[in-house]
Amino acid sequence: MAEAGSFAERVKQQADIVRIVGEYVRLKKAGQNFTGLCPFHQEKTPSFSVHATRQFFHCFGCGKSGDVFKFVMEMDKCTFPEAVRTVAAKCGIAIPQGRERSPEERRENQQRSALVEIHREAAAFFARALNSSQEGKVAQAYLEDRGLDAETIARFGLGYAPSSGDALLRHLKPKYAEKLLESAGLFSRNETGRLFDRFRRRIIFPIANESGKVIAFGGRALGDEHPKYLNSPETPIYTKSGVLYHLDRAKETIRKNDSAVLVEGYMDTIAVARAGVLNVVASCGTSLAEGQIKLLGRFSRRVVVNYDPDAAGQAATERSLVLLLEREFDARVLALPGGSDPDKYIKEQGAENYARHLQGAPSFFEYLIGRARSMPRNSPEEKLAALNFLMPYAQRIPSSLLRSEIATKIASELRVEEPVLREALRRAIAERRSEVKTKPELVRPAVRPVERRLMQMLVEAEGFRGQLASRIRESACHKGLETERIFEALMDATQSRGQLDPAALAESLAERDRQLLFDVLFKPAPEPTWEEAESCLIELECGKMEEKLTELGRRIAALQPGEKGLELQSQFLHLKKELARLKGHPSFADKANPN
Repeated sequence: MAEAGSFAERVKQQADIVRIVGEYVRLKKAGQNFTGLCPFHQEKTPSFSVHATRQFFHCFGCGKSGDVFKFVMEMDKCTFPEAVRTVAAKCGIAIPQGRERSPEERRENQQRSALVEIHREAAAFFARALNSSQEGKVAQAYLEDRGLDAETIARFGLGYAPSSGDALLRHLKPKYAEKLLESAGLFSRNETGRLFDRFRRRIIFPIANESGKVIAFGGRALGDEHPKYLNSPETPIYTKSGVLYHLDRAKETIRKNDSAVLVEGYMDTIAVARAGVLNVVASCGTSLAEGQIKLLGRFSRRVVVNYDPDAAGQAATERSLVLLLEREFDARVLALPGGSDPDKYIKEQGAENYARHLQGAPSFFEYLIGRARSMPRNSPEEKLAALNFLMPYAQRIPSSLLRSEIATKIASELRVEEPVLREALRRAIAERRSEVKTKPELVRPAVRPVERRLMQMLVEAEGFRGQLASRIRESACHKGLETERIFEALMDATQSRGQLDPAALAESLAERDRQLLFDVLFKPAPEPTWEEAESCLIELECGKMEEKLTELGRRIAALQPGEKGLELQSQFLHLKKELARLKGHPSFADKANPN
């Protein structure tokens, strides 16, 4: 609390809470006050209010409230003194020099200040080496080949570390003690104990903290040196898990757009920013840390993950999604067509096409469902493996309503019985497990009523059984269904004369198909009619057409610029017309609209 007459009280009197909060939250004027979406919990209808006259905030949804300092403390996860300094800086109020509490604290502060200054000088040294040395010309040629012009190089402060091994050391050694230089993370020791430059013959990417001060570097090898990318180690001023590359430049756009784009590395970040997407940040590696997620959450809880499409990138995307879901982020995933990373795609296909794909990036679960769809799912064991691939993500969703919606999607996509899936998910959450513990044979196929009814008719409809079997074969509407093998056996049996013998037919089926057939045949059913059979057939045919339309839509959306998609578009329009015709059939329309 700000004491009367204190510096904090003076800052509070001069600060405008509406302006300060407005840097974090989009506020709209509502009478004398201002409202917006609460930054402390997920909501779609604004319940967060700022009282302009009395200078306090309150959320009617989650109950959080307080003054301008309390707001900054909650948003920036900082202490009261830090919040006072932050608000003072935002208001342009000079901060008085405070007294050090101990000699140790004074030494630490002096060390941190010196390390920041060393990194500032190192960044300037690397930039000069890129622009003035003979080696630097080779590095410049490499950057130009990667599509970077002089303006971009200067904008991102890129530099070059000479190959000599002691160029930076010789530059800094006259000004700083050896022990301090070693703690900067810019140097290493050889077998004899001598210091040498950590970065040699590398393109240098300065890494800044949120306020824009350089605190570390990343180096990209020019030749075949390993590793290809070398980063600064952790130091008193740099903790990798608490820094996002480019956040210092991107944070205002992230707040304004209420969204961020997350990529893997430096070149991807630069390419995306140059394409006009300024709200881009990088995790600088394939492991997004919890600290980085907390940092990003201060500016927005909406993020598009656009990691590289290789195996490591896919694994990193999936690891990141787990953490983002636990923090209740609204996450989407962009997997660029052609297996391209952002830098390569923008270079080859242009900024406009990248922006189009970014705008259409699917939700995190649509992406995961697509990954599960690509897995083999023919046997119960394979289906269980696909289910267990999705389970860790569904399990970590805090919202029970969203978990329920996703369980329905999984059941539909994997064609498993929804009640079984819901019970497995409930148990996994209760027991804190990330997999479904059930026997593969219990992952029963989800069989629609229309499939069950057609199977009954192929057994019971003596008058038109052969006609029905011919129509199913002709349309191939049973292909790809869990019941495909049962339909094939029933249709084969219609070719034989005499009454169909279900017991004999069942002998040719696998155990789970046999159980399903008997389950269907033992259920009471009305007398079959051809009108009902035709309605069921049209429903299955419509389902197949809708699947084909979805697949064609995906293929059309993935077309590269210049690729001819006329044939695909023609197929799409033809199928759409045919689907409309089938749905307009009297027997199907009567079933769809019984009233």
